[in-house]
Amino acid sequence: MIFGITAVLLVMFVRPAEADIYKYKDKNGIVHYTNIAPRGGKQKRRWKRVGDFTPKKGKASKTRGTCKWCDKVPSRDNSKERYTRYDKFIFEAAALYKMPVPLIRAVIKAESDYDPRVVSATNARGLMQLMPEVIKDMGVRNVHDPRENILGGTRLLRVLANRYNGDLVLTIAAYHAGMGSLAKYNNNVPPYVNTRKYLRAVLRYYYEYKRKEPKRTR
Repeated sequence: MIFGITAVLLVMFVRPAEADIYKYKDKNGIVHYTNIAPRGGKQKRRWKRVGDFTPKKGKASKTRGTCKWCDKVPSRDNSKERYTRYDKFIFEAAALYKMPVPLIRAVIKAESDYDPRVVSATNARGLMQLMPEVIKDMGVRNVHDPRENILGGTRLLRVLANRYNGDLVLTIAAYHAGMGSLAKYNNNVPPYVNTRKYLRAVLRYYYEYKRKEPKRTR
């Protein structure tokens, strides 16, 4: 898949109210999800606020990046330092692509648990688990270099955020399942069990990091 980057900085990422997820079922029976609050009479009546993807307490679901039984090279770095080791690259990527630091952190946590050596069963690699086609399209040369990987993964998040008008739910779902999967289901979250588990996990991490981040960056 080829991602255009020309207008990548033109759309600012929309930051939702915490855990506000909305859904509606269309005439074909397809359920649509978003984090962007509906506006207008008919539009507002159609969407209902739900908790389907609300972050839940307790152990997060295992995802592609941290699944010990499917990764070719699983996460092995258990040091506490890993959670701050790549901060300068995360801040650089966030500033360059105008993406929230908590979202970048959440994706890294879900994908690799902050270990740049992770390789998944599908050959996704590094901190943000970049697939081979994404590595090429995002201009990443050394995928296991933390800085390059974070810049490439954040660039992809920026492209997806632009594509889905800043919708956090769809951006995260597309990062995991790909834009083609969302297009197959009318640009909605696909009904894949792993994608929905991943979405819940990333949202949970996102809101946790969002609560902590202002204290770290001031």
